[in-house]
Parts: sequence; structure tokens; C-alpha cells
Amino acid sequence: MRTNRIRTTALAVTALAAALSLTACGGEDKAMGTKPAGSAETAAPAATSTGSTGSTAQPDAPKAGTPETQTVPAGGKHAGGNGKKPETVPNEKAAASIPACTTTNSTVKVSSVSRPINHLLLTVTNTGSTNCAAYYAPFLRFDGAQAVYPVLDDSKPQAVVTLAPGEEAYAGIALLGEPGQNEPVPSDNVGVIMVDKNNQSKGESTLKLPADTATDGLGFVTYWQSDVENALMF
Repeated sequence: MRTNRIRTTALAVTALAAALSLTACGGEDKAMGTKPAGSAETAAPAATSTGSTGSTAQPDAPKAGTPETQTVPAGGKHAGGNGKKPETVPNEKAAASIPACTTTNSTVKVSSVSRPINHLLLTVTNTGSTNCAAYYAPFLRFDGAQAVYPVLDDSKPQAVVTLAPGEEAYAGIALLGEPGQNEPVPSDNVGVIMVDKNNQSKGESTLKLPADTATDGLGFVTYWQSDVENALMF
């Protein structure tokens, strides 16, 4: 205890001496008409930043021009897989030389799924003799609507899906948005528009929808995926 008191007293004496020294300096500075060292004008306020809220990008409508129509019944004929997983090309630039999967070299079908609920599955099959690429996402028009169905931008894969003859790619369709926002409307048919690497329409297939299909217009369709699990995970 004694040692602590001694140290405290010594510190107090030192602090007092420093204060007297500063007071003396201050008086001298005033007499000389100068500002004390280390003095400052009013400090500038600290900068603040405000975050911005992101928005979901809306897909562009198919380019100008009326697509040709090809009718393919739901669950209709397709070539079937050849046991190989579709190849993924690292980016769209690398896939530029691969022709698009269109209504002339592929077929599309739509089917119901048990999970997740209120979803459908689109399947495109390469029926040609050479590779084709399933670019971007399919554009959908329920019952001939003028506006295309929303595309889920978050579902864009890291690579373009390239199909060898007989191979398939998949896209998931969510039929409903948030519950209670819009009243679901029954739909009988859906137009599926395939696009090329420039996002240009390459023809439309009109498919018969499964019984009791209804959409409120607030759902989405995914980009083409190389497997069913990825297409239905959103």
C-alpha cells in the first residue's frame, strides 16, 4: 500500500508540473499572438455511407420477329439419354461456335413433379446428329400471352450446357409467387421459345400442360441446367 501511495504522489506531482508548464506556454503564446502547438479548428465530421438496395433483373423479351410454331404433346417422344452427362462449356464465348438447340434439331416436353410443389419440369432433347447448346433460359408464354414469363437470374449456371445427340437439359418452372398476391389462373398450354447465343428467338414449341395447371404470373423459369436437381432446387 505504501509503495502505491508513493507512486501515486509522484505521478500527481509530475502531472501538476506539466500542467503549470502548459499554462505558462499558453500565456507566452498569447503574448506572442500565436496558437498553442497542437491546437485545431473545428474538426470535420466523419464521412458516412448509405447502402443501396439491389433489384432483380428482368429478362428481355425475345427479339423482334414472329417465331415459328411446332406442337409437341406433353410427355411426347424424345430421343432419350445416351448415358453421358451433358458437357458444360466454360462460358458463352467459348460456346459461340456451337449451334443452338432449336425446334429443328431438338424437342421440348413439359412434365409435372412431386417436389417441389407448384413446379413443372421442362426437358429439351438434342434430336440432331451434332452437338447443340442450350443457351440462356427458355422464354415461356402461358396460353399465348404477349409478355414472357419471368426468368430467375440467380439460376444462371457457370457454363453453357452443351448436348450431344440424345442428351437432355432441364429448366424448372415455378407456377406461383408469394401466397395471396395474385389469384392463380388455369392454363392449358405453354409456348416454349428457344434462343441462340445472341438471345434471339429460334422458334417456339407449343406444349399441352398437365391437368390442373394454374399460374399467378409471379413465378419464374430457370436457365437451362445439366441435371434435374439443379433445375428444381430454386
